[in-house]
Amino acid sequence: MIDFIIGDIVNIEDDHIVIENNGMGFKVFTSLNSIAGLEIGKKDQMLYTQLHTREDGMFLYGFISQEEMNMFNLLLRVSKIGPKIGIGVLSTLKPNQIKIAVLNKDLDTLCKAPGIGKKTGERIILELKDKIDKDIDLMEEDIGEVQLNDYDEAIDGLLSLGYSRFEIEKVIRTFDTENMSIEDIIRESLKKLSQN
Repeated sequence: MIDFIIGDIVNIEDDHIVIENNGMGFKVFTSLNSIAGLEIGKKDQMLYTQLHTREDGMFLYGFISQEEMNMFNLLLRVSKIGPKIGIGVLSTLKPNQIKIAVLNKDLDTLCKAPGIGKKTGERIILELKDKIDKDIDLMEEDIGEVQLNDYDEAIDGLLSLGYSRFEIEKVIRTFDTENMSIEDIIRESLKKLSQN
C-alpha cells in the first residue's frame, strides 16, 4: 500500500494530477479541493494516497490532507458509493461540511454533489451518522459555504459558458465571495479567466 507520495507536480487536470517522484510519474485522482492546494513546479508536495485495484486497472487516489483522505474512506463505506462519486462529493464539499450535513440530516447540501440524488444522500446520512465524530470543529467558513447558494449558482453559470470546474474554482478562491451577488461573482471570475 502506498500511504503517501512526496514529489513535484508536473501536470494538473480536472480530475487528477501527475506527481513525479524518483523519475516516475504517478497519476493520482483527486478532488478539486485538493487540486486547488497544489501548484505545478512547486517542489516536494505531499499527497496522502490509497491504491484501488479493479479488473480494469489500478487507480491511485490522493488528497492533500489526512482529513480529506479519512472522509474519502468513510464515503466508500456507504453502499453504492465508489471512488468516482467519493471524489465528486469531496470536490463539492469540504470534509467538515459533509460532517455538518450528515449530523444535521441536510439532504439539500449533500445533493449538491454530482452523482448524489435523494436516495444516495439518505444512505450517506444513515450509514455515516454513527461514524462521524460529533465533536467536530465548526469553522465559520464551512457553515457559510454550505449555505452560500449564490456561490453554487455562479459556478453553474460559468460552467455553462464552457469553463471547467477546476478553472472556475481556482479563480473564485482568489477573492472573497461572501458579500457578492451571483452577477458580481461571475463578472469578477470572467475578468480573471480571460487573463489566463
